[in-house]
Amino acid sequence: MTAANINPIVPGFYPDPSVCRAGDDYYLVTSSFEYFPGVPVFHSRDLVQWEQVGNVLDRPSQLNVRPGREGASAGIYAPTVRYHDGEFWLATTNREDVMKGHIIVRASDPAGEWSEPVYTTGAIGIDPDLAWDEDGTCYLTWSLPGGIAQATVDPSSGKVLSEPRIIFEGTGLAHTEGPHLIRRGSFWYLLVAEGGTGPGHGICVARSDSPSGPWEQHTANPILSHRSTTHPVQNTGHGDLVELPDGSWAMVHLGVRPRGSFPECHVNGRETFLTGVDWVDGWPVIVEDRFDVPQAPTAFADDFSTAELHPRWIAPGTDPRSFAVPHPGEGLRLSAGRAPAAREAERLLAVRARDASWTATATLPQGHVALVVRIDDAHWAAVERRDGILTARAVIGPLDQILATADGGTAEHPLALRAVAHNEQYSFAKGPDEIELGHLVDGEFRTLATIDGRYLSTEVAGGFTGRVIGVEALGTDALLTHFTYDPQPVPPAPKLVPPTTS
Repeated sequence: MTAANINPIVPGFYPDPSVCRAGDDYYLVTSSFEYFPGVPVFHSRDLVQWEQVGNVLDRPSQLNVRPGREGASAGIYAPTVRYHDGEFWLATTNREDVMKGHIIVRASDPAGEWSEPVYTTGAIGIDPDLAWDEDGTCYLTWSLPGGIAQATVDPSSGKVLSEPRIIFEGTGLAHTEGPHLIRRGSFWYLLVAEGGTGPGHGICVARSDSPSGPWEQHTANPILSHRSTTHPVQNTGHGDLVELPDGSWAMVHLGVRPRGSFPECHVNGRETFLTGVDWVDGWPVIVEDRFDVPQAPTAFADDFSTAELHPRWIAPGTDPRSFAVPHPGEGLRLSAGRAPAAREAERLLAVRARDASWTATATLPQGHVALVVRIDDAHWAAVERRDGILTARAVIGPLDQILATADGGTAEHPLALRAVAHNEQYSFAKGPDEIELGHLVDGEFRTLATIDGRYLSTEVAGGFTGRVIGVEALGTDALLTHFTYDPQPVPPAPKLVPPTTS
């Protein structure tokens, strides 16, 4: 098994990728669901190494999301990015505003400011795609419960110019969605995701002389699926094609990396992977080992010394800039979030977990504070500090448990979390990893409590996202001076002895 088959190009919950090329530059976007800002934008020159350069929907006027359990896995679904006539165009669906139609925005620079959204009133569904014919006609193609729908549209205004109609009902697999319409030579190709975004997921393709069909299905469908295999990357689907400057082709797609005892669990959500594509008899053939994909660099440290938050920072259901304000030379001022006893995040400043094993630390010298690893408001664990006391807490569904408490030392001791992956010989009793809750003393990780990572997995929590790691001020304002994320956990240290339990 080569690295190309295993390593994502964009690790962490960055699902439903779409890619385009402008000259020698590639741009990639993904779904973001309830998190603000929405639709992260990545740039690459080689399709293998990617850097986040911004977010498309980064203003409240562009993005309506909400916190809480009802907001979880809602928000932004499956964007498409395209480069046309010197501009970048993006179409997506906000489940919070789905009845308004799809969102279309545009920009001259994907790393810069994107336009205010227009809505495709009357064209309702999810997973919109934009494609232009040679005469300039713009086709909006999207997913409905009955199949793939299409209409012509004015992308500048969002006005739907033709009656929407179903153009493709699928290959017979469940949940035909995620359409991308691509022109190559004399054929139009319709790429779709099918089988549901789980173990049966796959990518299928059909072709036609017309962007609206009728469609000839490929006899080798699905052209990519890892279902019923032992491949370490599963749930592969939702792909998008891009042509390289030399005329060769590639495809980005989502997948997950499950681990642990049967039925295995994935914790970092659906991630973005890369494959090569050959064309044989006018059909795309997947070449999974075409690219050498090393493990992506994910470590970072932030001292909040600039006036703007890095685009990696997100918050569920609210704009992080509304409560997290950088003060260069001092740190990041956090406005009071949830009450200490509350379960629902109100002002959680977070980043995506991106690795199988990692350590995260947060230095919070002022305020009552928490360092949290979370999938949603009913599935999270945290180490909290109030009045000099450390508390390890876990919320799993209806259960809300204090696991341990201890003297928290000084406020200068960073709060710390780490995930330790289980990669040893198979066991019937192992989750994908263990989550350790603690703090650092003189650089040494001191564990307060440990929980089985399966309780913070998609298989337990449900939904379309993955873990995030975040900081929250508990009922009082707080100061965050330093945050680190490292994919290599520090060596284990003895647990606090004896902890005070409650």
